[in-house]
Amino acid sequence: MANNSFRGSKYGRRDEANHESGFSCSLMELRSLMELRGAEAQTKIQKCYGDVNGLCARLRTSPVEGLDGNSEDISQRKNEFGQNVIPPKKPKTFLQLVWEALQDATLIILEVAAIVSLGLSFYRPPDAERQHCGKAAGGVEEEGEGETGWIEGAAILLSVVCVVLVTAFNDWSKEKQFRGLQSRIEQEQKFTVVRGGQVVQINVSEIVVGDIAQVKYGDLLPADGILIQSNDLKMDESSLTGESDHVKKSVSEDAMMLSGTHVMEGSGKMVVTAVGVNSQTGIIFTLLGAGEEGDGDGEEKAEKEKRKTGKEKKKEERKKKEKKDKKSKWKNKNVEMEPLNEDGDDKKNKNLPKKEKSVLQGKLTKLAVQIGKAGLFMSTITVIILIVRFLIDTFWIQGVPWANECLPIYVQFIVKFFIIGVTVLVVAVPEGLPLAVTISLAYSVKKMMKDNNLVRHLDACETMGNATAICSDKTGTLTMNRMTVVQAYIAGTYYKQVPEPSRIPAKTLDLLILGIGVNCAYTTKIMPPEKEGGLPRQVGNKTECALLGFAHNLHRDYQSIRNEIPEEKLFKVYTFNSARKSMSTVLKNHDGSYRMFSKGASEILLKKCCKILIANGESKDLKPRDRDHLVKHVIEPMASEGLRTICLAYRDFSAADGEPDWDNEAHILSRLTCIAVVGIEDPVRPEVPDAIKKCQRAGITVRMVTGDNINTARAIAIKCGILQPGDDFLCIEGKEFNRQIRNELGEIEQERIDKIWPKLRVLARSSPTDKHTLVKGIIDSTVLEQRQVVAVTGDGTNDGPALKKADVGFAMGIAGTDVAKEASDIILTDDNFTSIVKAVMWGRNVYDSISKFLQFQLTVNVVAVIVAFSGACITQDSPLKAVQMLWVNLIMDTFASLALATEPPTEALLLRSPYGRKKPLISRTMMKNILGHGIYQLTVIFVLLFIGEELFDIDSGRNAPLHAPPSEHYTIVFNTFVLMQIFNELNARKIHGERNVFDGIFKNPIFCSIILGTLVVQVIIVQFGGKPFSCVSLTIDQWLWCIFLGIGSLLWGQLVSSVPTKWLKFLKTAGHGTQQEEIPEEELEEMKGLDTIDHAEMELRKSQVLWCRGLSRIQTQIRVVNAFRDSVSPYEGLETPESRSSIHNFMSHPEFRIEDSEPQIPLIDENEGEDDPPTKRNSILVPPPLTGLANQPPLQSSPNQNNNAMDRIVPLHKDGSRPGLIPSNSAGLPPCPGSPLHSLETSL
Repeated sequence: MANNSFRGSKYGRRDEANHESGFSCSLMELRSLMELRGAEAQTKIQKCYGDVNGLCARLRTSPVEGLDGNSEDISQRKNEFGQNVIPPKKPKTFLQLVWEALQDATLIILEVAAIVSLGLSFYRPPDAERQHCGKAAGGVEEEGEGETGWIEGAAILLSVVCVVLVTAFNDWSKEKQFRGLQSRIEQEQKFTVVRGGQVVQINVSEIVVGDIAQVKYGDLLPADGILIQSNDLKMDESSLTGESDHVKKSVSEDAMMLSGTHVMEGSGKMVVTAVGVNSQTGIIFTLLGAGEEGDGDGEEKAEKEKRKTGKEKKKEERKKKEKKDKKSKWKNKNVEMEPLNEDGDDKKNKNLPKKEKSVLQGKLTKLAVQIGKAGLFMSTITVIILIVRFLIDTFWIQGVPWANECLPIYVQFIVKFFIIGVTVLVVAVPEGLPLAVTISLAYSVKKMMKDNNLVRHLDACETMGNATAICSDKTGTLTMNRMTVVQAYIAGTYYKQVPEPSRIPAKTLDLLILGIGVNCAYTTKIMPPEKEGGLPRQVGNKTECALLGFAHNLHRDYQSIRNEIPEEKLFKVYTFNSARKSMSTVLKNHDGSYRMFSKGASEILLKKCCKILIANGESKDLKPRDRDHLVKHVIEPMASEGLRTICLAYRDFSAADGEPDWDNEAHILSRLTCIAVVGIEDPVRPEVPDAIKKCQRAGITVRMVTGDNINTARAIAIKCGILQPGDDFLCIEGKEFNRQIRNELGEIEQERIDKIWPKLRVLARSSPTDKHTLVKGIIDSTVLEQRQVVAVTGDGTNDGPALKKADVGFAMGIAGTDVAKEASDIILTDDNFTSIVKAVMWGRNVYDSISKFLQFQLTVNVVAVIVAFSGACITQDSPLKAVQMLWVNLIMDTFASLALATEPPTEALLLRSPYGRKKPLISRTMMKNILGHGIYQLTVIFVLLFIGEELFDIDSGRNAPLHAPPSEHYTIVFNTFVLMQIFNELNARKIHGERNVFDGIFKNPIFCSIILGTLVVQVIIVQFGGKPFSCVSLTIDQWLWCIFLGIGSLLWGQLVSSVPTKWLKFLKTAGHGTQQEEIPEEELEEMKGLDTIDHAEMELRKSQVLWCRGLSRIQTQIRVVNAFRDSVSPYEGLETPESRSSIHNFMSHPEFRIEDSEPQIPLIDENEGEDDPPTKRNSILVPPPLTGLANQPPLQSSPNQNNNAMDRIVPLHKDGSRPGLIPSNSAGLPPCPGSPLHSLETSL
């Protein structure tokens, strides 16, 4: 494209079309432009367009006014250049989910047994011989019942269909919820653009090519663009390039802005040149999408892997580990943010406790596996006993000779026994457990949205219930984040309220207003109130809003200054960051001299001032003595009232001294002249003191970590109730904190932190690194008996490491930057501390809901298994038939998990201490309830079973022949059994031994409707179920007796709760998680590379031998829960239930994970010493190689065990703190089946 006539270009025809639509740039042309970098791109822009303004003209947009925003133009741009969305992958169809539910091992066994039973029931042996086959086989024919023998088989098949449909429906609704949440998160993502000369915030998906977007510190770019104007702009492009060093961007040198990269410093404006699938992120996405056909091979490979022997596995793990070590060493060379001694020797770090993940999930998996084993054992014994009894009875006691024509009848018996055995197993395995967890968590998460908690990782919700410490920010979380200047020190006078403008010298006032106007980000402004008589709206940085409001109060208009000096005319801007703690703007005067305005933390900036303006508007020297006087008599009094103090200053550089060295910041930021010191008030939120009181009562320590000075922090802490007058708690500054925790060599020592943190309540003037150090110190501490579970709030980009390190990270939805949100687990949509208390309540509620469900489930399990087992042994037939068992299983698994997992939380949850990690799921009280109710139910059932026929004066149902009709006797047993379960579900609502089980029952409509629904269905089954359900309709009297025995369980419940638990010392608790100490050495060795111990994964690994039912379900469910947490696809190789409808969203979460047949051994582990901020959430995925991309030069390739593959590493996303591994040809990366790139981590 040497000449500027586009007709000569290789896209000639395309361009002619474009001329008609009015854009003289084609989509392909822009795409190829965005693939260039640095100098190359600059040359291309100059050659083709002259400069960026030329490009804007071609795109029919104005660099200052932006697009005019009319809908016709916008839709034309969308048609021409595409929309800023990435089309989501289709969700699974209902049929696919049904097929998945059918894969359940036990259901398959039942289906096979039922089909065999069906086939055999149609076989008729010759009548004559029938009598010779033994007593049990004969005597049926006369009643004409033989023809109905098929019904049992058919009924079992039907009930299997029911179970499958219910399961599939559950999965389907879960998937729908995920997608709903996903779109909700997307709608909340807005970006600032200029349209029609106005700065507006629009949805990320509405951005079009030609928009002028404003980028600022903390943003995540939603589209590609070219810089028009910038101030001190630095980007983190590691998500695309893997380079962790921040890239400096400027209009003259490197103007390419890429989607999915983070703004780490500064601000600027860019013209959008590519959106959606045409942006850099979109292109990578499309490549990944193209590889989805390759999924099959991956699965086959996994199968092969599974067949490898254990030895080979171990070898491979070792290799992986070595490889990982090498890579991490190479990788850690240039890690930018090293809060702790990363490279310190590994021996020290080896013994640090690892962060444990999803404790609840681990406890549950362990419990489910134990129950499953017990169930398997019981069902096998049942089948063996039944068969042995039958053989002894027929051939020995009756002495029936063997006859070949009797064989089908015997087989029919065996099949019947087998079906009984399988149903015992069905009832014993609690596959409702994972379902209860998922429902409970999903329900909580949905409700938490109403309480302003947007949960990004499911298990954060559960962890929050165990939280023992909260490290909170001050600004915006504890305070209202509505800042106003209330005191000022100007021209030598200290004003306790904002002075009249007439009392300030005109020269000083002009300097002050000019400084405020240009030295506040132009994105910050004061807007008129939305409602009449309301407060003016503050947009942008709240501290700057306070200063702009101060200018208003002095009856001056800052906007006129900004119109006079637009952002493009600012010579240089040193933007605010946590190291500088100040912001400065340089203006160039007509005579070639410069004037710089600065604002920042008063005690820091005052040290750099050598002059101060006095009453007559002139400046005088500021001696150290004057400075101390100012600190003592102005700054400290302001701070002690809880005000944030800001110093405003300026400096002139004369033209005679020549051009200053603008990169030498230390020199530039010195010899300043102080204009004024202002005190900014940020009132405490009225609801906060009460919320903090609730936390303290619930056994949670609240600590305040803030960048403000210590006096301000202490004043606010006292107002909030974090500090009580007369307490001996610590209140220290970051510097002092660092001095106390480091040894002579400057290394951080855990013992030193342990001396400080238990008493620490306020950490002031803290840097992000201090916050990370404190959080890590508390988490790793072993001083207290139970390990601390720490929640952290943060809003700035620099809070990322602490948010990631914490057990639960809360990001601010309003004030938070995209970087903070991405590092967090929960987003507070109203930035309010009270929402954290709500999260604690919901977290504890999840724990309790699951315990309630367990209490109910285990009672049913114990009773049903014992009844089926002993009934089978004594009467040769289970009193509860296969179909009835399946119905009981449906009640107790699916419906009960729905009913009990959706109990709303109550304030009472906040009256007890946190459970902690070691608390068993089943407490002694619950064990007492389970055994107590078990005894009652078993007594009732056995009495009915053995003397029921005499009590009700009916025929006995025991010892009926093979195809005998259903009896009233067994119907009464079945009916009583179910009714006792339904009433016991009410008892299960309370697990701490409360008396009133009806308390708050009407607050849970789901519970009420499920109980009523179950009752209605039970009546229908008994009265009209007939042969398929082995039921006969009962009389009113019999019904009343059944209901009376059912209600008896409520009365019995009162008796059970009267027995003091402390008498029952012999009762064991159950459902302990595996403690870290209990993990065998060799397993800890294996896990050395991992940053976190995933208990659920470990339990599953141990129990892989078990084929029994629930496990496949449990694994799927755990994978679903992991999806929330680790962004793993819940169904490997299949789509996760999330949509990917915007790039913005993809880029916020492309974390990767290795899907190996072994549970998670990350190939590259970012947490060598476990000190690095990111957690295992960001392990990296190794995709299978793709044919078609074979010509790609391999990346970090290393020979794999099965030589058919190279490990290609695709670190599409890494933290700023980690360098990367992607070469510039990243566009052709192989795709990753089943990776979270097909999904997003932010799922519900």
